[in-house]
Amino acid sequence: MAVAVIDYNAGNLKSVETALKHLNADFFVSNDPQTVLTASRVIFPGVGEANTAMNTLKSTGIGDSIKEVFTRGTPIMGICLGSQIVLEHSEEGDTLCLGLLKGTTKKFETKPGYKVPHMGWNQVSPVFKTALFTNIPDKASFYFVHSYYPNPNKESVCARTKYICEFTSALLYENLFAVQFHPEKSGKHGLQMLKNFLEWKCDA
Repeated sequence: MAVAVIDYNAGNLKSVETALKHLNADFFVSNDPQTVLTASRVIFPGVGEANTAMNTLKSTGIGDSIKEVFTRGTPIMGICLGSQIVLEHSEEGDTLCLGLLKGTTKKFETKPGYKVPHMGWNQVSPVFKTALFTNIPDKASFYFVHSYYPNPNKESVCARTKYICEFTSALLYENLFAVQFHPEKSGKHGLQMLKNFLEWKCDA
């Protein structure tokens, strides 16, 4: 079975497709809830606004499919917005989200010398060893574009990044891996991370 890249009108699909093609991955892009359920792995990308994205997920039924995929134990990777709305709530639009993991999405506070959105390259520091960071140096840099960041329960924190505050830049819980940065726009380290996800056994 192939990898499903979910299309829920949240943008950023082309860069994900380009990266997967570079890796010779067997994948398809779909906005059909039943088709998503047939996938061996799911990538949940997104650039956009939480409330609009959640409305689309609810109206199309794709949100229910994502919950079902998670329950089944199918490997899932969330990217950017896809790392935020897997939590219970987002401060963006006071939005109830998918609730796959406990936690909230918070907005960066303003601070002199810092711009919001956080945009550009920044270091990512894993907090524990995982196969998803195989062949990626500690504190490797990845590309970010965001004004909000995931704030999950401590047990789900996989990596951290410093900008205005120290925030969670990668989450990992059972079969769900999610990153605030854009691996598909992060050069060789980003491609390695996508490759690691495609090979991930969920228990490593």
